[in-house]
Amino acid sequence: MPKRLIAQSADLFSKFIRAEAFSGILLIIMAAAALIWTNLDEASYVSFWQQPVTLGFGDFVLSKPFLLWINDGLMAFFFFVVGLEIKRELIAGELATWRQASLPMFAALGGMVIPALVFVAVNKGTAGVDGWGIPMATDIAFSLGVLALLGRRVPLSLKIFLTALAIVDDIGAVLVIAFFYSSKISLGNLLVGVGFLALMWILNLAGVRRTLLYAIVGIVGVWFAFLLSGVHATIAGVLAAFAIPASTKISSGEFRDSITETLSGLKSDVKTGQLLSKESQGIVLSVKDTCAVFEAPLQSLEHSLHPWVVYLVMPLFALSNAGVRLSSDMMELLVQPLALGIILGLVVGKIIGIVGFSWIASRFGWATLPAGMRWIHVAGAAALAGIGFTMSLFITSLAFTDSALILQAKTAILVASLVAGLLGYIILKRNLPDESQTEGSS
Repeated sequence: MPKRLIAQSADLFSKFIRAEAFSGILLIIMAAAALIWTNLDEASYVSFWQQPVTLGFGDFVLSKPFLLWINDGLMAFFFFVVGLEIKRELIAGELATWRQASLPMFAALGGMVIPALVFVAVNKGTAGVDGWGIPMATDIAFSLGVLALLGRRVPLSLKIFLTALAIVDDIGAVLVIAFFYSSKISLGNLLVGVGFLALMWILNLAGVRRTLLYAIVGIVGVWFAFLLSGVHATIAGVLAAFAIPASTKISSGEFRDSITETLSGLKSDVKTGQLLSKESQGIVLSVKDTCAVFEAPLQSLEHSLHPWVVYLVMPLFALSNAGVRLSSDMMELLVQPLALGIILGLVVGKIIGIVGFSWIASRFGWATLPAGMRWIHVAGAAALAGIGFTMSLFITSLAFTDSALILQAKTAILVASLVAGLLGYIILKRNLPDESQTEGSS
């Protein structure tokens, strides 16, 4: 693997960790705002998100409630960025080699299978059984946000493990949504969407690097066709992301030589704060152009879209979906099969699945525990992985239409995510070294 790709991936990972940690805190604020709004004036909360929003012109008009534009439209951008992150991790990140990916992959598999089985065991034969995908999810932003509260005591290996686990979990969630939570399929529209997707791959193979062209084909073609096909439109976001070029236009040697040659003409006698000469300004612009050519479209898009997703799309989703009316019969609601299955799946199933599958993989030599981590750290990360929130709420919106079941599921998700977050924090806080003893932390 080229050293340049490793260095760029490490830099992106560092920025990703910081952004996701802050995003988790922002999600907590938005979820709290949704709860307060709902319990102060539930009617205004519901009516606001149900306001119709119409986009289009002439005969090509699409009218949906504001809530559905967020869940079907803006969340497609969320999944597009998820797709970019997954592709980057597979090419030059923490999933690029079997040695790096094996433990998070086994952990994520256990963290999806066991919670789903726990849920089905509790809900078999009930109306809520279709929600089996809800406790499989992990909210990476919330999880890393809680991890960030522990500061520099957290080993880098633990951050990488939790992040890689959550990314593999995202892959599983995307597959579950695609195969089990899509509505009746319109084959014609699906084929149109696949055709536009094929066009994106053709552009990639032809060396086309203009991100605007990919955006037009991806949004107007792939996303709209998938929306009409019955396959959830967010899947289009992930598939489109995989068609974005990940290669650079020039080699690292060419880049180095070009930059060196360009900078050789830059004057060194310009004082701080002094305006550069026209000649020097031209050199600076030339360096910028060379850097733009050297940056892969995938990295450029991820860098530019990620802030919009973590600071706008996800908080807006939390504000519009986390509104739950708290009442005196809340305890009675939480012991219903649907709610109980979600809570046990996220809090208990995640820990058993992640720790259990990780131990089995380690015991048989299929994976090894990273340096700086102990099994109690795996247990703490497993507890944090029980924070389902964003993805769990999203799957809830796909699994149910009955308002009573949605209320049960949302309440259970909030309670389970809170319990899982507190449990993970306590486990790790008691078992992490002092900052002075932590090596390789960031």
